[in-house]
Amino acid sequence: MCPRNIPSWFLIHSPIPLHLRPSVAGCFTTAFAHMPVQGRNPGKAFGGYGLILPVSEWVRKGLLDHGLPVWREPLYGVADLPAQSVDGCIVQHSRYAWDRRKGRDRLFSTIEPLYERWRTRATFTRRPGVTLGIVSRLTPIKQFPRMFSILAPILARHPQVKLEIFGNGGYASVRDLEKALMPCAGQVRFWGVQSDVASVYRQLDFLLTGLPEKEALGLNIIEAQACGTPVLAIDAPPFTETILEGRTGHFFKDPRKDKGADFERLLHALISRPEKLRPELESAQLSRFSFAAFVERLKPVVAEVQTRLG
Repeated sequence: MCPRNIPSWFLIHSPIPLHLRPSVAGCFTTAFAHMPVQGRNPGKAFGGYGLILPVSEWVRKGLLDHGLPVWREPLYGVADLPAQSVDGCIVQHSRYAWDRRKGRDRLFSTIEPLYERWRTRATFTRRPGVTLGIVSRLTPIKQFPRMFSILAPILARHPQVKLEIFGNGGYASVRDLEKALMPCAGQVRFWGVQSDVASVYRQLDFLLTGLPEKEALGLNIIEAQACGTPVLAIDAPPFTETILEGRTGHFFKDPRKDKGADFERLLHALISRPEKLRPELESAQLSRFSFAAFVERLKPVVAEVQTRLG
């Protein structure tokens, strides 16, 4: 509850639920926008805010297009990786994130631990060839099934390219992804969520992103570059805000537009002329996503709010 007659700033990381909005009436309300609003109506979620803080220029543009009070620059994010474990060992975990609100998931979440208790957990070792990796929650916004419905047959034509998937998702998301990957199933392994993601990134030749338009920023892109792992991404925002072509990664055309032809061209180049990009040496790029840079971007926000509160 905002105190009466005292200028107050209420900052939240997501839209305030409608039933709580009367509690902050009279406050100067500010929210971070962690998702792009293109193709949606953000007025219901963000209407009435004094200021909205976008995490990327892509998110900012969508808010501006709807006439919402958005801050003048994106705040981006920070590559805040936990300390690497002593042994750096990567052990296979479940590929599922069960939603216990659903009857099916409640049942499966009860059965799976019994199965997991008896099965042998694989330990990660690199396989020969080019190693692509997904390090992400397997959520609908990534659109992995749609992307791999096009790219999986291309990967199957290049058996020296391996795909390692680190992350988990709901039953339907994993099911649809597995179906899309069937043409190249022998090249794919699922590892579940890993706590030591720095060790994961360092085992990859390239991080591979999903489709762009529902993505807000791509914190995994920032983390990978900090760990020295270059990124392969579709040439579109928000990825174009965080990757330097030929220096911290490579872009390819949206496979929905060219049936994956440019992605296959890129694979040919990576296989025939293996080059080691060194994104960790791009100090100016990495400094944009440091904690110190985040603080500097936040300082004028605080000053602006103080001015508005008088």
